[in-house]
Amino acid sequence: MWIAVDIYALLTLVVVFSWRVYECPMSEKNPNISIYFHVHLVSDSTGETLVGLMKASTAQFRNATALEHIHALVRSEAQMEQALDLIGSKPGVVLYTVVNPDRRKRLESFCAEHRIPAISVLDPTLALLGRYLGASIISEVGAQRNLDAEYYNRIEALDYAMAHDDGQNVQGLSEADIVLLGVSRTSKTPTCIYLANRGYKAGNIPLVPGAPLPIILDQFKNPFIIGLVASPDRIVQIRQQRLMGLKQTQQTDYIDQDRVRDEMRQAKRMFLKKGYKVIDVTRKSIEETAAQIINLYKAHHDTL
Repeated sequence: MWIAVDIYALLTLVVVFSWRVYECPMSEKNPNISIYFHVHLVSDSTGETLVGLMKASTAQFRNATALEHIHALVRSEAQMEQALDLIGSKPGVVLYTVVNPDRRKRLESFCAEHRIPAISVLDPTLALLGRYLGASIISEVGAQRNLDAEYYNRIEALDYAMAHDDGQNVQGLSEADIVLLGVSRTSKTPTCIYLANRGYKAGNIPLVPGAPLPIILDQFKNPFIIGLVASPDRIVQIRQQRLMGLKQTQQTDYIDQDRVRDEMRQAKRMFLKKGYKVIDVTRKSIEETAAQIINLYKAHHDTL
């Protein structure tokens, strides 16, 4: 909670700062004007923590758009100086996770000297945990990414998701943790990839009009099967965009409103008949869908 409060307060200051830097006199008359500002993410690891936190924070500012500058794997003085040169030329705000004390001090001194807002995003959480646990931190770069069993499990899950995507190797789905069913464009593949990154072995089977589900699916005991549905209008829109990307403009049953509505109706009937859990992905991001799937999966296994 401390991180969120600190980041939001800091970004508020950055937006104000940006108005002054870019001299936007219309901003006072038009509160809907877009504000662009620089955000430098400095890390001696991959920078993924900073990217996720920055996106979550800036999403709270409707008209603010961050211009990201990612300085990852900064593990030498030369790399730090290179990052500082860019920060100095494009000032805005600096979010950092730097373990090395000398490089961290150099970054903090530079930002203080040039009056550039900067914050070490993990400090409040580390301080809280340290007080609670009565322990000191190990100060290890990328400690959360050690090549442990969990890491290799995620890699295995990713391989599994790719090998069992879009109805491939249906018999192998008997070893899955989660199996997703849905008509075309219900985000089955990206959701499986996201679940794999969380360590779940997930595969998916598309529902094709006129084609029955593989009979073997009824024999599976281990996989938790979930049906994905969405608004027919939304499915048509996504399919049209896909065809445009493929430079196919002719009208087909694939994007016919009535046919798509019938596809979705049949899918829902089948899910109900089979007793599968159903998730409507119409207004959900991949992350939100995956989080709901994980909650259902855990609740299901708690009852076994």
